[in-house]
Amino acid sequence: MLRTVEEKILAEKRLTKRDALRLFETDDIFSLGRLASFVAEKKNGNRAYFIRNRHINPTNICVNRCRFCAFSRSAGQEGAFELTVDEIVSKLRPLVHTNRPISEVHIVGGLHPDWPFEYYLEMISTIKKHFPKLHIKAFTAVEVDYMARISGLGLKETLTALKSSGLGSMPGGGAEIFAQAIRNRLCPEKISGKRWLEVMSEAHDIGIRTNCTMLYGHIESYEDRVDHLISLRALQEKTGGFQAFIPLAYHPKNTKIKGRYTSGIDDLKTIAISRLVLDNFDHIKAYWIMLGEKISQLALKFGADDFDGTIIEEKITHAAGALTGEQLTANELVYLIRRAGKVPVERDSFYKEIRLDGKRHA
Repeated sequence: MLRTVEEKILAEKRLTKRDALRLFETDDIFSLGRLASFVAEKKNGNRAYFIRNRHINPTNICVNRCRFCAFSRSAGQEGAFELTVDEIVSKLRPLVHTNRPISEVHIVGGLHPDWPFEYYLEMISTIKKHFPKLHIKAFTAVEVDYMARISGLGLKETLTALKSSGLGSMPGGGAEIFAQAIRNRLCPEKISGKRWLEVMSEAHDIGIRTNCTMLYGHIESYEDRVDHLISLRALQEKTGGFQAFIPLAYHPKNTKIKGRYTSGIDDLKTIAISRLVLDNFDHIKAYWIMLGEKISQLALKFGADDFDGTIIEEKITHAAGALTGEQLTANELVYLIRRAGKVPVERDSFYKEIRLDGKRHA
């Protein structure tokens, strides 16, 4: 069944939607892993990347109520929180002023009904003022679209203001599944998949690199997944602005749509097929928070080349029943990568090597 697809991959020919569906339908997980590993090693050799980073969620107060989300709250509701800029700076200070500092802060949160656009600009500019060497990766396409609406500015003007204040890159959240029929059931209040792609295209056009994601394992079909991947591939063909793709495994606890956790087989299959379909992406990430440490190790044999990072504090997936801890040390990441037979590479936000196999890059 896979012979024709394998011939295409070995000849470096682009896979079609039909090819990708055949890959999702196969039970030959070992052949998928072998092919995805072949592609990954052609792009990045035997290396697997990680970063010293810190996640911060400024608030879980949100105007939307996505049915797959267990994180959002209304103002005054039990568990609701909102951080001041000073509190965010305080969370970062001990991790920056150290011998082995974090190199990136990752900021995403709810769509707060009362915060003006100026608050977000102040947040970014204050972090940059206190920690000028720290890379700020912040705000999903959904958040940026919201900022454009509350500010009254155009999308380009909003992104330009954020960049001028110190925004270095953007994460890839909010993509979920682009298929509108599924999106209407998952997150009817959220921007459309088309709008998500428009925001990312505009970010790329003004020089902001981003990641991208796909939430899988809920109510979508294989065809929905394939359409999503091909849409991302098409935008990458146009802009070249995506740095990494991150498949996000659905977590069901405390959500309205319920369901089950994804299986390890589905996780590995999705990683592998993503690597094979997204031929114009340099990096596929195994997000250990969602996959778990052991499946993430295996994912490095199935096409992934990035283990994410130290993270320190993760609230969004844990609100939905994540079975992992909230942080790993750099030494633990190095150990896990080495045990998977890969060479650990500490990277910065743009995949520049900081340390190769424990040795600082010259």
